[in-house]
Order: sequence, then structure tokens, then C-alpha cells
Amino acid sequence: ASDADCAVGSYRLADGRALDIGPGGEGRLRWRTLDGRTGALSPAGDGTWTSTLGWTGRADGHRVVIDDCGRGGIQFDGIAGERVALVEVDTRFEGSGGTRLAGRLTLPPGKGVVPLVVLIHGAEHDSALQRYSLQREFASAGIGVFAYDKRGTGASGGEYTQDYLTLATDAIHAAREARRLAGARAGRIGYQGGSQGGWVAPLAARIAPVDFVIVSFGLAVSPLDEDREAIAGDMARGGFGPEAMAGAMEIADATARLIESDFSEGFVQLEAVKAKYRDASWYPAVRGNFTGYLLANDAEVIRRDAPGLVRSIPARYDPMPVLETLDVPQLWLFGSEDRDAPPGETLRRLAALQRAGQPIVTVVFPGAEHGMYEFEVAADGERLSTRQPEGYFQAMADFILGRPLQPHYGAATLSQVPVIPSP
Repeated sequence: ASDADCAVGSYRLADGRALDIGPGGEGRLRWRTLDGRTGALSPAGDGTWTSTLGWTGRADGHRVVIDDCGRGGIQFDGIAGERVALVEVDTRFEGSGGTRLAGRLTLPPGKGVVPLVVLIHGAEHDSALQRYSLQREFASAGIGVFAYDKRGTGASGGEYTQDYLTLATDAIHAAREARRLAGARAGRIGYQGGSQGGWVAPLAARIAPVDFVIVSFGLAVSPLDEDREAIAGDMARGGFGPEAMAGAMEIADATARLIESDFSEGFVQLEAVKAKYRDASWYPAVRGNFTGYLLANDAEVIRRDAPGLVRSIPARYDPMPVLETLDVPQLWLFGSEDRDAPPGETLRRLAALQRAGQPIVTVVFPGAEHGMYEFEVAADGERLSTRQPEGYFQAMADFILGRPLQPHYGAATLSQVPVIPSP
């Protein structure tokens, strides 16, 4: 595991490509290139690592040789490369209420002014400092990056929460710390938020203005509406009719009551709808966002574990009042096959804001699901992630760097091309 840890870093191959080596599972690594390709690496001995495609576990033929834990360079399919000397500064700073948070500023080599992007968490409990490859990937593309562990995760203090105002305040403090650490190198600054971060980033930008906001696979509807829209998508994909849809929405009503009451009431209603519909042909297809978890577990497990998963979540939070008054340039990126956060209603709302003059660009990547991953379907129907879409990283990098956005990124088409000021 120590050999794997010390190899983590950004590398530049002889053909000009950037290669990221990040942590994988126990004793393993993961490679990524900026076009979205990725694979899991397992040690084969003598500094050689063999790769499997995405998260499929299937060999893809790529081989990586890491010399002296990366200090002596790297080879990717026989092409030599060297580690990029990124500037990394670890820090601790105060978030909302004085909670101590752990962060890291990563800058490209040199002394020039660069734009800064602050990475805002989704709902995950993982450490961003350990797991977010974007902190190195953006830096290798000439962008300063500030990553931090969400309160209650990783090296940060405090209690885990999904209260958006608290998290937005933490993000504002993170942006201030990023500017402080970057000093004279700090140019334009903004946020990139994935999933739940799509509610937090615009709120933070509305409270304390920044220069740009990027939302990846986030939503402009409430968490409860997200669940209902996801369930409706489950029924549509299964080819079920209006009767099934009505029953599925009855289940959504029952799970919503649990969430809104912070799991203090609604268990009787949940068991009632389970009993009523568990033998229906459409019942196994109900997945939703959080509803699938509640259907798959009994009351004892839900009482014990569920509150920690959605602690303090504002279930009926309406992001539209923030978005309607947010004049910060925004880039919203979606996967067309996102089952967890279906983009349909969000895209309709953002289109209305665009028509009203808001500086919003939307990009939809065909065939991508939540997390912005392309996938293949296994024999049991489960999706196995293979890569991120071509153009996903480049669209974000161009937006941050202030470059003119292209009409197309990979298979995706921009809804609108704004004029973004240079750094």
C-alpha cells in the first residue's frame, strides 16, 4: 500500500498527454487521462502494474511501469513520462461555526497568475483530499485547485451534515483560504460542485459572489422531487403504465414522510405500501434516489443507519430563488442516462432561465450516468462504469480558463455559448 501511495501524482508523457495516477482499492492504483479514459491498476511485480477497464474488472491490455515510486519516471504502454512538480500546500481553516476543516491548494508549476477552482463535495463520506483526482488533473491543465474534506469526513472536524447553508458557508471559507494561500498567483475564482454540490455551489456564490460556477450532474429541483423524478424514470424504462406509476408515487409519498420527519414517523406507512405492492411486477424496478435504499432495508436498519446518510437534508429545498437571481456565469453538465439525478426537469428550468437572460450553459453527454460515467450493462442488469465521456474535463477546463467554449465536446452539444472574460 505504501508503494501505491507514493506513486500518486500527475505525470506528463513524452507524447504530451497528461496522466493521473491516483489511489485505488487496497494496494492498488487508478490511472486517468484527460479524455476520460481510466483503469484500475494492480501490481504485477518489478514496478509493473496491469490495468482493467474502468470499474469492470476486465483486463484492457494497458500496462504501467512506475520507476522508484514515480521519482524515476513512469511508462504508460511503453511511452515514457515524468512526474509534474505540482505545488501542494496543506492547510487547516475554520468553516461555519468555527469547525476546523482540512484543505489543500494545488497549483501548476511556476509563478504565473492562474484561475482557482474550489471543489465542493457531493453527499459522499469519502475524503476529498484522498479521492478527488480533479485536484491534480486541473492543476496539470494550468488551473489552481482547492480541495477540502467536508465536515465530518476525512481529516476535517465537525459532524457530517447535508444542511446546504452550512455547507455553502464552509465553501465560502474554503474560497477565502484558497485566495489567501495562492497570494499573488490567484486569478479568477469559482466553484465546481458535483451531485449535491450542485445545490451548495450556487448558494455559496449567491451569498459571496465568485467569478464562475460549474455544476456537474446536479439539479435545479428539490431532493424530494429528485427522488420522484428518478422513480418515474424507473417506471418508464421498465415500460410500465399509469397504474404502476400511481403505485410507485404512493411509495414515494411514504418514503418522503420518513425523510421529512427525520425518521421519527412514517414507518407504518412504509411497511403498508411495501406489503401492498411487493408482489406487483413493477415493484422490483422502483429504485429512485433514496427510496430504493428504504425499500431494501427493514425498519431496524433504517432507524439505525439512515439518519446519518441524510443528516439535516432540506428535503423540500427549492434552488430556483437562488438561481433566478444568480448572475454568475454557470456551466451545468449532465449525463443523459442519469438514474439517480434525472436531468429532465432541471434542463427545462435552466432553459427558462437562459431565455430570461441568465448566463447559463448546459451540456448533456449522451450515454452517461450519475458521476458522469459511461457504462456497460452486466448480465444481472447492473451498470458497470467504463470511463468518463470524452470532452467532459475539457469543457470544464475551458470554462475555468476563460477560453471560448466549443459548440461540441465529444458527443455533447452546448445549449448556449457565452462570452467568458479572460483570467
